[in-house]
Amino acid sequence: MSNSASVLDAVAYGGNPQDRAASLNTSNFWDFDFTAPQPTQDTDLLRQLNFVPGLKEMLMVRQVHALEHATVWVLSQRYGASGAGASRITPPSDNNSIGGLSTDQGFYLYGQVNLADLRRAVPTALERLTRGEWDMAIHPRCGTNLSVAVFLGAGLGLAVHLLLPRGPIEQLLGLGFAAVAATQLTPDLGNLAQRYLTTAIPFNLAIVDIRETSDIWGRPAHFVQMRWID
Repeated sequence: MSNSASVLDAVAYGGNPQDRAASLNTSNFWDFDFTAPQPTQDTDLLRQLNFVPGLKEMLMVRQVHALEHATVWVLSQRYGASGAGASRITPPSDNNSIGGLSTDQGFYLYGQVNLADLRRAVPTALERLTRGEWDMAIHPRCGTNLSVAVFLGAGLGLAVHLLLPRGPIEQLLGLGFAAVAATQLTPDLGNLAQRYLTTAIPFNLAIVDIRETSDIWGRPAHFVQMRWID
């Protein structure tokens, strides 16, 4: 059987066993997901571009931002999920009373949050993110989506103003079209902006402290302090 298989393989790959190996390697190359987060991606980037001022802080904020979102999801499940055994994040489980703000030192959480629950939620969120639940880094109430909506609406509004006739009816219809288009496109474009620009999987974060505090404006909050690890 092995001789027959070898003959068939040789025929299929032009009589050269190396051709088969090359074909398998090529197949693995094309099957690789180049957009998937890699554990060393930010470490490698920082090592190569360490001369860029503020790069580490920017990378830190992106990872903290993702952890903030994931923590809100975990807390929302804890406070609002209908089933205690729920393990996947779905938009209806979002708790609108919880908000956050990310910095290069950690993130603030606002709302009715129990400190003990938060101390359990943050490690859970960090573990789930780094183990592959990457969608937890995306949140529909993120300020990124609002920024995308503003820029998209302004851009489309300017485009229709310049391209359409200057008559009031045409301009009004054009602005209405721009508003509708921006509303429809914002959720998907906002999620893409979060995924590839404003968040990153926190492979380089370690928890330092979780405590009750107030932010720089004096508002009561909880602060999750993080540090960078290589």
